Amino acid sequence: MRDTSVAAGEVGYILKGFPRLTETFIANEIHLLEQMGLGLRLYSIKPGEHDKVQGVVARIRAPLLQIPNASGISDRSLAGWLVENFTRFAGAHARLALHRPLRYAATLARAVAMAWRYRKSTLAPRKVFIKEFAQAGSIAAALLDAPGVRHLHGHFCHGATTVTWFVSGLTGLPFSFTAHAKDIYQAGLNPGDLLARKMQAARFIATCTAANEQHLRGVCPSCRTVHTIYHGLDLHRFGRAMRGGTDRNDAPPLVLAVGRLVEKKGFDVLIEACARVRDAGVAFRCVLIGEDGGMAERLRAAIDRLQLGEMVSLHGAVTQDELVDWYARAAVFALPCLVTDDGDRDGIPNVLAEAMATGLAVVSTPISGIPELVDDGRDGLLVADRDAGALAGALQRLLTDQALRERLGARASQKVHERFDARITTRTLYNLFQRELAQTPARAGAPLLERAS
Repeated sequence: MRDTSVAAGEVGYILKGFPRLTETFIANEIHLLEQMGLGLRLYSIKPGEHDKVQGVVARIRAPLLQIPNASGISDRSLAGWLVENFTRFAGAHARLALHRPLRYAATLARAVAMAWRYRKSTLAPRKVFIKEFAQAGSIAAALLDAPGVRHLHGHFCHGATTVTWFVSGLTGLPFSFTAHAKDIYQAGLNPGDLLARKMQAARFIATCTAANEQHLRGVCPSCRTVHTIYHGLDLHRFGRAMRGGTDRNDAPPLVLAVGRLVEKKGFDVLIEACARVRDAGVAFRCVLIGEDGGMAERLRAAIDRLQLGEMVSLHGAVTQDELVDWYARAAVFALPCLVTDDGDRDGIPNVLAEAMATGLAVVSTPISGIPELVDDGRDGLLVADRDAGALAGALQRLLTDQALRERLGARASQKVHERFDARITTRTLYNLFQRELAQTPARAGAPLLERAS
């Protein structure tokens, strides 16, 4: 029987880790692409999270390969790391060296050259590129047995895309990648001209905001293949959190915030703003939902210092299905994002779009791609980042004016339903993949001996 995956072609998705609770947008994207008919294989560089996963993960049919888990390299010598991890990767690399000797030698030489070109000091190479080459070898060897894969795609433009680039070099398969947030803006993740080189090598680049696209075009002005593709939402799922135009009925009204407890979310500013709203005599409570990204203790200390323990609380991460219920209970959604000193920032936070889809009135900040989602005064409120006073004023307006909440919430829901339907936004990505698959000839069965490129 003919292997239909070989005939139609598959895309190999290379991910830092899969599944991950906080990267629901990737799982949703994979599931939608499958529903559209795209064949996929998933390759996870690091172990995924399995204690708590989104429901959509169980509906994904694509096979998942977890490559050997490499130990950390930053705190040891390169020689020591190679000895420690040799047996994990030796078989895959031996097979590649046998079947693809020229490609193997050329890609290894590139990895070594990158380690020296982007070194942090004059004497020591940047070891991470050797580790990423080792990881790429495991994926490339597995691809010898997956002749249906004709295109590669990496998610996040730093480590995962470096691995994808190396896999492309080892196999001769073309690649693309999606760039998101800190992976674009933090220079240390793509030192020197590395990001521009990846962009030049890729067949296309997807990113989740027009602001990101503009920045990327500045990184590589000659690259004409950058596409803004909003993540989009499963609108059916979030529609059930709506209350048919009526306001949320919790008393006191709930201010909801969702995101990893990291600096760029601005949750410390939100806590300060909550103290000011309380001092103004406005009744409310506030719940911050998200996994700890290193700020939980600092936020708890702020809650204690401002004596907000009865009004503000932290809640651990939840699944999307659980989050829908929180949206249904809330009166206001707040996410005062900011740009950190090292350049880290959000693109368009998915939770902000989710809240708007349910008809919640939202308050956020005009950074990065957020103004592409929220039009200040029409379908939400935007205040200056790091300004607790301005945030408190916006929260107070929303908490004390039900008509304003309902008006903003209705317009917010309308915008998201018109512009951020995942079935529409993901179709653009699907079409790009189909174009690439059509241009790449089918491969014969494995194992393949080296062919001229």
